[in-house]
Amino acid sequence: DLFGELTAAAHQDGLWVMARMDSNRTAEDFFKAHPDWFARNRKGEPYRAADKYVTCINSPYYDEYLPAVLTEIIERSRPDGVTDNSWAGLGRDSICYCANCERAFAKKTGRRLPAAADWDHPDYRAWILWNYERRIEIWELNNRATKAAGGPDCIWSGMNSGSVSAQSRSFRDLREIAKRAQIFMLDHQRRDDETGFQQNGDTGKRVHELMGWDKLAPESMAMYQSGPGYYRVASKTPAEARMWMIAGLAGGIQPWWHHIGAYHEDRRMYRTAEPVMKWAKANESFLVNREPVASVGLVWSQRNSDFFGRDQAAERVDAPYTGFMHALVRARIPYLPVHADDLEAASSRFALLILPNLGAVSASQCDAIRRFTANGGSLLATGASTLYDEWGDPREDYALAGLFGAHLTGPAPRLGAPVRETADRFSPQGHTYLRLHPELRARVDGPRAGDEPPVAGERHPVLAGFEETDLIPYGGTLGPLRVDPGAVVPLTFVPPFPTYPPETAWMREPKTDIPGLVLSERGKSRVAFLPAGIDRRYAREHLTDHGDLLANLVRWAAGDSIPLEVRGRGFLDCHLYRQGARRILHIVNLTSAGAWRAPVEEVIPVGPVRVSLRAAAGIRAREARLLVSGSRARVSIRDGRTEFAIPEIAGHEMAVLDPV
Repeated sequence: DLFGELTAAAHQDGLWVMARMDSNRTAEDFFKAHPDWFARNRKGEPYRAADKYVTCINSPYYDEYLPAVLTEIIERSRPDGVTDNSWAGLGRDSICYCANCERAFAKKTGRRLPAAADWDHPDYRAWILWNYERRIEIWELNNRATKAAGGPDCIWSGMNSGSVSAQSRSFRDLREIAKRAQIFMLDHQRRDDETGFQQNGDTGKRVHELMGWDKLAPESMAMYQSGPGYYRVASKTPAEARMWMIAGLAGGIQPWWHHIGAYHEDRRMYRTAEPVMKWAKANESFLVNREPVASVGLVWSQRNSDFFGRDQAAERVDAPYTGFMHALVRARIPYLPVHADDLEAASSRFALLILPNLGAVSASQCDAIRRFTANGGSLLATGASTLYDEWGDPREDYALAGLFGAHLTGPAPRLGAPVRETADRFSPQGHTYLRLHPELRARVDGPRAGDEPPVAGERHPVLAGFEETDLIPYGGTLGPLRVDPGAVVPLTFVPPFPTYPPETAWMREPKTDIPGLVLSERGKSRVAFLPAGIDRRYAREHLTDHGDLLANLVRWAAGDSIPLEVRGRGFLDCHLYRQGARRILHIVNLTSAGAWRAPVEEVIPVGPVRVSLRAAAGIRAREARLLVSGSRARVSIRDGRTEFAIPEIAGHEMAVLDPV
């Protein structure tokens, strides 16, 4: 019993042990012994994963065999809990037509299994929800088995992805799982170039907002080269591995490093985790049992990923959210991911809610947003937000059109497969712009055509920083909208025109009245509706104009509620927390040549960085403890704000301000 021996040794060293399983696939001999336990396609052929056979989530394998295996492991080897990497079974891309699924689906819904994936068909919609429910049943069944064998604290906690769309593809309901999880196990091992290290901080905040900030969320962090490339027994670049760990720590994730195998010829990986783990252990009291401080909520919903994103969730759902995440991090504005079903409870914590192309929104969720704005909260919505119901069926108008101050002039499109954008950079398809109003070029140095419009008034504050241009790039399309009286339209759409040859690159239709941005104010509430998908474009292209515009919109809508201001050079991800009257600021330095392309080989130190935050009651500290550098910074309190400077930040810095 090698595992039992390792568990006993770990217990002697004061460690807690979870047995890690990967249970969904088996070898051919097992398949031949129990062919009725395995997932089948429409032809009756078994589903395969490499040389393994995929078991069916509705078979006795899950209901009887795996609970017996859990019992055996616990009784024999005495782990403190169990986790499982592939517990969710066959993914959404495949429909199982085995006899177990036919019976279970008919019993639950009275329907036949869907013939094919069709998001508009009632059978397929019922199949999606039924699959989610089955995974929750498995979660609860496994916990009954482990607790019966090992006692009330011997929990089973299946592993989950940090990606909402990945959770959707495997029917793992993040919110429902978080309600049940006593510890949240993350299999989220690396970044991709589009989302960056900051996505790990976002994952930590998302999970804790669902399950509570008093629980733990360990993450499986790879010390092998998991991307780019996939080299199981070679070492990951140390800076890349450590920055992923640090970004997760800052968002509330607990480090859980791992190697593949117990013996390695590349032994550099043994030293990678050590400095981060030592720092985390020494400062553990500041990394747990804390609450975030933020006035901006970034709204998301897995149901939206399913029924609005459908098979295009990366473009419709992930990219707009990611674009706002990048813009907020770049602007150093603290924010929190907020589930659309939790708005009622969470709304009192926020001054601003952001809907990043949140297309599929239920009537009750819309009611919660209306109550939020009626109580003085502000709203920033983009793209097709609230244009579809919770199934992805189009509405006659935006559900929140009254708040947006904008209305459709024709029917909303059904959610078919979108036209894919061309990869040809010379194609005119995406060669569109947004025109800024009022136009200012008449008073800006440059050539004169003689038909420049006279400057008529001042621009809205959301256009600050664009004083020398009347155009910014867009790259998407827009349709006509009817705008309510009193609403302000600072941006309008410029339709596409040729890009090549350069002699043809002139605007055929320089002006339209198609709104790209609609602003309104109602009492204390400010509402910005951005039908132009700037958030999605920013995720893809990282254009400075797009990031600046999104940050301006957030600052205008949030007013003076933003609790933190950080000045100085560098790309910094700033997380602010409270522990009672104590304040904790964790800054991750993302500045490197590999910020948007793995691997990072070297982190570039930045500084000085000047911090200003709202002076909290009881905080009269004369200095801030800097727990990474081991130094202290002098603190001054002026005009109701606490201010101090950090001389230099290498990979990260944590500043702690204690009450007197």
